[in-house]
Amino acid sequence: MSSEPKAVVELAAKELMGPGVTHCPHPKMPLWSGHPRVFIDVAATGEGRCPYCGTVYRLKAGEKLAAHH
Repeated sequence: MSSEPKAVVELAAKELMGPGVTHCPHPKMPLWSGHPRVFIDVAATGEGRCPYCGTVYRLKAGEKLAAHH
């Protein structure tokens, strides 16, 4: 598998679901590129990669996740 991402999706913190999680496929992706929905943690390192299609999801520059207590 290539180390280059197929696509990069930059997200604002407010677009994340729960504590720093997003999902793939992303709602803006074309229907033909669909695969089973997987949840991707971007909180730990600021980005995560989809194991199915290789799309990288990352926080936009300067975005901060809210602290959870």
